[in-house]
Amino acid sequence: MTTDRFQESVEAWEEGKLGREKKHAEKADASAEKALDEALAMQMISIRLQKHLIEDLKNIAKMNGIGYQPLIRQLLTRFVKAEYKRMLSEARAEAEMHARKPRPKAKKAA
Repeated sequence: MTTDRFQESVEAWEEGKLGREKKHAEKADASAEKALDEALAMQMISIRLQKHLIEDLKNIAKMNGIGYQPLIRQLLTRFVKAEYKRMLSEARAEAEMHARKPRPKAKKAA
């Protein structure tokens, strides 16, 4: 019986039926926020974006059921991974090209 009640609570939480009212939320103090940022290796930054871009990001995030800041983190993470892969692929291709080039033979001293 307890397991069923627990599962119902988990489902209610995931569906947003529990815990989303303001009475259940309180602002964390600065030390708690700092500890969380350190535990998650997060750093606050400031960036200026066009208003229409922010609105587009918010709309896309809403369609995906997340906030726009986590969406931006996902986008940046995907971009960085793709760039590293592209750079590595280019470096490998260049190394292979250099490895295939015939090397000039050394001239014998007379």
